[in-house]
Amino acid sequence: MKARRLIESASFEPQTLEVIFKAFDAAWAEIAHHFPDNESEARMRLAHAVLAVAREDSGDAEQLKKAALQVMAFAYRGPRDCG
Repeated sequence: MKARRLIESASFEPQTLEVIFKAFDAAWAEIAHHFPDNESEARMRLAHAVLAVAREDSGDAEQLKKAALQVMAFAYRGPRDCG
């Protein structure tokens, strides 16, 4: 899948990539049902979101998942809907 290849190509150490993949998979499991008609696009957006919040010292997949989901929510709601 394109999203997983995007993550694999990121310049992170193997142990960090493992955390990133766990976060990506957990996040996708939570939101997949929202994207039945455009799964591929949504997975790519999620991959970009996870990579946007990941750092080399990212060690907590749950924290990374939450941050990526916040990025996704903001991207879909947009700034005008945030308050």
